[in-house]
Amino acid sequence: MTENLPHSRPLRVLAAMSGGVDSAVAAARAVEAGHDVTGVHLALSANPQSFRTGARGCCTIEDSRDARRAADVIGIPFYCWDLADRFREDVVEDFVAEYEAGRTPNPCLRCNEKIKFAALLDKALALGFDAVCTGHYATVVENPDGTRELHRASDMAKDQSYVLGVLDERQLAHAMFPLGDTITTKEEIRAEAERRGLAVAKKPDSHDICFIADGDTQGFLAKRLGKAEGDIVDEAGRKVGSHEGAYGFTIGQRKGLRIGHPAPDGKPRYVLDISPVTNTVTVGPAEALDVTALTAIKPRWCGTPPVGAATYTAQLRAHGGETEVRAELLPSGTLEVTFTTPVRGVAPGQAIVLYDDTRVVGSATIATTVRAAATTV
Repeated sequence: MTENLPHSRPLRVLAAMSGGVDSAVAAARAVEAGHDVTGVHLALSANPQSFRTGARGCCTIEDSRDARRAADVIGIPFYCWDLADRFREDVVEDFVAEYEAGRTPNPCLRCNEKIKFAALLDKALALGFDAVCTGHYATVVENPDGTRELHRASDMAKDQSYVLGVLDERQLAHAMFPLGDTITTKEEIRAEAERRGLAVAKKPDSHDICFIADGDTQGFLAKRLGKAEGDIVDEAGRKVGSHEGAYGFTIGQRKGLRIGHPAPDGKPRYVLDISPVTNTVTVGPAEALDVTALTAIKPRWCGTPPVGAATYTAQLRAHGGETEVRAELLPSGTLEVTFTTPVRGVAPGQAIVLYDDTRVVGSATIATTVRAAATTV
């Protein structure tokens, strides 16, 4: 297998430049490898000032200026493309709808699927580019038969393959991740940026959700969906508190429940279930969160879909660890997954990404879970 950078021939590469240090260094490395690189910043908000301000996001006016300055230093052409409408429809509105339905979405994963490697890639190919380059920490390898595989980054501490698990083989054939095989610390990446004269070398990393300016997800959802008072109940259905919108909670949440009555055993209580139909939030002990199996829908495979049941490792959140599972794709297209050891904090709407060693097999959206106590959510 060969990694996707450098290639055997120079390519026309469109470098997605967020305004951060990773994407700037990735673009510089693509140039250094001999490719014909053009930088592009994605304008994802009709009103960029409504997105995060300060040097923390990836969608502000400041970020577009930082990206332009980096492109100037690298010496590549630079453009700003307006994808605000697509971003609003495919990412923001999807995010709101998922929470309204009682599920927990991952907007970064959806952005990679719908914006960076769908809308952006399609436009790039239509304009004659060969590949899209980003600052993600992951690796694309090419097999002798020409097929591509997505693998974890060399450094697990920086690996971002989880949020790229939605990419199919066609998209991988046009994806370039120059940072993926770098076994260096983030400080070394910043030092490289400084050596290259890039002003973003000391810029803080982005955090939280880019389109929620103050980081207050519950407040953002309340403005979109309105307040809807309801009950917080225990496993027996007894009211133990109230809330202003079931959409403001996630499975496994402990803080911010505002429960007036302590549990009989005095232990903390966690969100076990969210019912948008009855506008009810159910809470209970931590052990009630143990999940032994799940079903997932809308699978996307990074190559040929698997056949039959097999053992994999799975990742359930962007910064989560691996856990062993047995998974099988049913004829209906539903993925059935059984955990070797029960796991906690698994919520419908999240993505499960399957791995075969370091290779990303694919991703699917969690639809239902089976608890150790035989409760299906």
